[in-house]
Amino acid sequence: MTTPLMLRDVLASLPMPFTLSGDDTTLVTAPVVESDAEVLPGGVFVARRGLSSDGHRFIPNALARGAAAIVGDRPLDELADMKIHVPYVQVADAQQAVGWLASAWHGHPSQKLTVVGVTGTDGKTTTSTLLHSILQAHTGGTAGLISTIQADVGDAALDTGLHVTTPGAPAVHALLARMVANGLTHVVLEMTSHGLAQGRLNGVAIDVAVLTNLTHEHLDFHGTFEAYREAKGRMFGMLSAAPRKPGQPKTAVINGDDPNADFFAAYPADARLLYGLGDGRDVRAHDVRHLPGETRFTLSVPGQPLAEFSTPLVGRFNVLNVLAAVGAGHALGVSLEAAQRGVSAVTGISGRMQRIDEGQAFIALVDFAHTPHALANALSAARDLAGADGRVIAVFGSAGLRDREKRVLMAENGARMADISILTAEDPRTESLDDILNTMVNGAVAAGGVPGESVLVQPDRGAALALACEVARPGDVVIACGKGHEQSMCFGTVEYPWDDREALRAALRGHPLKTLPTAHDRA
Repeated sequence: MTTPLMLRDVLASLPMPFTLSGDDTTLVTAPVVESDAEVLPGGVFVARRGLSSDGHRFIPNALARGAAAIVGDRPLDELADMKIHVPYVQVADAQQAVGWLASAWHGHPSQKLTVVGVTGTDGKTTTSTLLHSILQAHTGGTAGLISTIQADVGDAALDTGLHVTTPGAPAVHALLARMVANGLTHVVLEMTSHGLAQGRLNGVAIDVAVLTNLTHEHLDFHGTFEAYREAKGRMFGMLSAAPRKPGQPKTAVINGDDPNADFFAAYPADARLLYGLGDGRDVRAHDVRHLPGETRFTLSVPGQPLAEFSTPLVGRFNVLNVLAAVGAGHALGVSLEAAQRGVSAVTGISGRMQRIDEGQAFIALVDFAHTPHALANALSAARDLAGADGRVIAVFGSAGLRDREKRVLMAENGARMADISILTAEDPRTESLDDILNTMVNGAVAAGGVPGESVLVQPDRGAALALACEVARPGDVVIACGKGHEQSMCFGTVEYPWDDREALRAALRGHPLKTLPTAHDRA
């Protein structure tokens, strides 16, 4: 249990100005939270403004549950009718304050760990998983992980949610504190642009920052590509902002093949490592061989002899993910022998180029590719896996209430790189699924797709997967893209149970899943 702190000690971690009304010696005996439903007696409630609601509305609930203090960004006189009888702390942006306060309550756990942050548009989870395995080999099992798939806290592997990316700030610091309590020494933390922009990672002291790549994504949230890039850059800014740990230089590990490499390399750091397939990279792959069920290549890092690496992960993009993980490991003093063991131990990643085998005469894959760049990578890898006369049959859609430009770009990539694109539902949310699919058809046709031949439309995803399996021949590759490991699909405001892996298994058995509303609407 965390030792009670005086409010002044919790507030001391805030890097922004604040105004306190009340007694700063008030004891805080429970966690800092941002949901009134999670307030425990003696805790701190942070009333932040969200996209759809204002947390200040819930201050009375937090008080009724025994909050010892309230943090908000509205003046206290505007909240007079709430009769706040505990200390009130006003900050300019309560959302940005949560992480720092949560870190203080938990005793700044990230300062007691060696922390690697991984960001980028695609490949974050794979790179994080590979690096976690490498660090497990290096430390003898004292490395933790927080990714979009799971959190390894040492004594348990925890599910991190359905459509959740980076957990909320209180959850992040609670997980880090649990790792410290369990004796872990290192942690790999996947950092999304949303999580960075919204301050969910504030207060995390990182030692190594890794960039996988940067492509077209999340412009619905960030507005412009430049704003999206700036959000990713916040992680590299965190390198120099956090205290240095003994013997560990602040290191930036950057994809040198990415057009945005110079932008990220401009952030202050003690050291930089560029990785990639191009000339002049510090960490580089040579003689890449894509073999059946295996990718092999020779890897070079500064000051080390060449080493042979092998991974069951397929595709050029996974070679880059391995390079990123090995580069980060190198920055932490990991030997190439430990890196080899760590990489080879990762035989697959949930929902990432994951094979589904029901005894069919063709390859069936599920991949999380939900961006134009990731889809192109997945289809390229699928092409490598197809037989000499094999076709690539891709099933994918594009999400509603998200970046609209992706719909055309995804469809164009499908038309150019797959033999057959089957366009279907992918979290339409409150948008018209038919409108989304019509936009995608137009994009596919503009790129040379032929409706009814190379471009098919089946709004129900279960039926779309069944159709792909019906038309597949020996030597073909059927690949379901966009959902990966996720466990639900959103129609309207409702999350319906959905797992592409189970759905593809059902389709291969000839019994398509019918858990989505489209299965009934269009029967």
